[in-house]
Amino acid sequence: MRRTLVAVTAAFFLGGFANHAYADRQPRMRDAMVHLEKALAALKAANADKGGHRVKAIGLTEQAIGEVREGIKFDNRH
Repeated sequence: MRRTLVAVTAAFFLGGFANHAYADRQPRMRDAMVHLEKALAALKAANADKGGHRVKAIGLTEQAIGEVREGIKFDNRH
């Protein structure tokens, strides 16, 4: 009984460490996502259109956010 409890406890803690390591595999991609989201918020808060460039920058930033998300998903699967 005691061996089983020790084995289960060890598996629980080791599993937790493995999940934590897996979650932190892409810190730079996650940092990029934070910066892109802040940039998107700043672009949306800006006034005036800037000759269409602000709107285009919003679209490209949204596209970049999507690409970063897809990159994270891809890396998590492979």
